[in-house]
Amino acid sequence: MPLSDAEIKKLLSEIKTIAIIGAKDKEGQPVDRVGRYLMAQGYTLIPIHPVRQNVWGLTTYQTVNDLPEGPVVDAVVLFRASEYCAAHAREVLRMMPLPKFFWMPEGIFCPESVKLMDDAGMPALPNVSIKIEHHPLWAG
Repeated sequence: MPLSDAEIKKLLSEIKTIAIIGAKDKEGQPVDRVGRYLMAQGYTLIPIHPVRQNVWGLTTYQTVNDLPEGPVVDAVVLFRASEYCAAHAREVLRMMPLPKFFWMPEGIFCPESVKLMDDAGMPALPNVSIKIEHHPLWAG
């Protein structure tokens, strides 16, 4: 179910820590631009990637289920192809506590992931850039 700008702004104002699945700091990649933007906005990022280490100079974990106890992950942003979304959604649903939302950037949409999240009571935001949504909500 789509969220209004006010609902998105409320969610974004309530979060501090964001796990980014598919994180990589390769210049020019959308995930790199979004990650650097979110860090500049004061969010704490936790990069998730099965192979890469130290993305953006930060400790990087293979999956969200590999995270040590510590800061609560408030949101998950997924930068993987649509066919991988459902598997990642299932990983996210094993997190305790559950994040406040599951975000899939532009071009990424998986109806199964949206249903899984809806069934768990977690908003899923498919096919929308968190950076594009964030900026105008706080501008001017």
